[in-house]
Amino acid sequence: MTFISTSAPGKCILFGEHAVVYGHPAVAVAIDQRISIKIQPSTSGMWLLDGGTLNMSRNPHIKGLIDKLWPVEDGAPPLSIHIDGNIPRASGLGSSAALSVALAGALRLARGRLVKDSKSNDQDNWAEGYGSSISESDAYGTDNGLFVSNNGEELTLIIGKQAVDADENAILAHSVEAAAQNGRASPMDSSTCSHGGVVVISDQIEADLTHLYRRELTMPDGERFWHIHELDLGKIPEDVYLVIGSTGVNAPTSKQVAKVARMLEQNPARMEEIETIGKIARRGIDALIAGDYEAVGRTMTENQIMLKSIGVSSPELDSLIKAAAPTSLGAKLTGAGGGGCMIALTRNPKSTSDAIELAGGRTLISKLGSPGMKIDSQTEITFWTKS
Repeated sequence: MTFISTSAPGKCILFGEHAVVYGHPAVAVAIDQRISIKIQPSTSGMWLLDGGTLNMSRNPHIKGLIDKLWPVEDGAPPLSIHIDGNIPRASGLGSSAALSVALAGALRLARGRLVKDSKSNDQDNWAEGYGSSISESDAYGTDNGLFVSNNGEELTLIIGKQAVDADENAILAHSVEAAAQNGRASPMDSSTCSHGGVVVISDQIEADLTHLYRRELTMPDGERFWHIHELDLGKIPEDVYLVIGSTGVNAPTSKQVAKVARMLEQNPARMEEIETIGKIARRGIDALIAGDYEAVGRTMTENQIMLKSIGVSSPELDSLIKAAAPTSLGAKLTGAGGGGCMIALTRNPKSTSDAIELAGGRTLISKLGSPGMKIDSQTEITFWTKS
């Protein structure tokens, strides 16, 4: 039977945790570990997930993408979905965003895209879809795609790789992340998993970086917006790696963010520490642009000192970071803290990994800036298209 398979990477944060909430930049990097999605028409007439019946209520990310890209009310047939991958769940490494990005790409491949001119896949040429430059379509609402008047023009269906768009995958992944998290979600994970490489998020357009788009989201406490950028690493030295160490301790992001907010409410003068993290993140960006990985490592270590200062590290994280330090260029927690994972930049990945595991952590090794969403196999046909 014909099938489509796609994959998307996880991510870790190099600089800027918590400070990004207060308007400073943060830097995320795609890692080698990926989530893979395989879809094919269901032969049972039912929606299937990994061979069993798909429970939509227990899989909100999947349901949200089906609603957006594969509306059953319009006649889209049920599919069989299989998920595989090596990104640990609930680890702060972007597993849910990677799943959402990969599935968005797979559904778009299975559907194709209607365009006004077959020679272009630019968003202003789309007859349906979601994107940052399409104001008529709300990825965060309840519609199932943008269908514009073609003024009598004949629309063309494009299929295969040319039908897929990284911005669309990212915005759809962000929308279902937000829905699953009660209206709160940064676009950092979804953009990094979709585009790959290194992504910088900020509340302003950053000089010396490639600006991709602006994201906006209505949260329970008001409107938020972000500017998403790409940072080109150029040629990365062959001997530079990230070692990711998991503490095995689950620490929800929301609790850590709330903890920092309470700290600032009780002592507003401590905003200076948040501002220092922002300055460190900017130094880290400069070091990445310059290709100075020794400076990148030092900046990561400085970032960790400040994160520990504001109380978001933990004994488990501190233990793994201390173990990694002798063999690495720099090490820090990644994500919200309180548990989860740490990262070390190193030229000796095995030695660093061994040291972290001896301290009780579980490790993954990755290069920096892995590719974004990929089409791993496909057929040049669609499973369904709304006309």
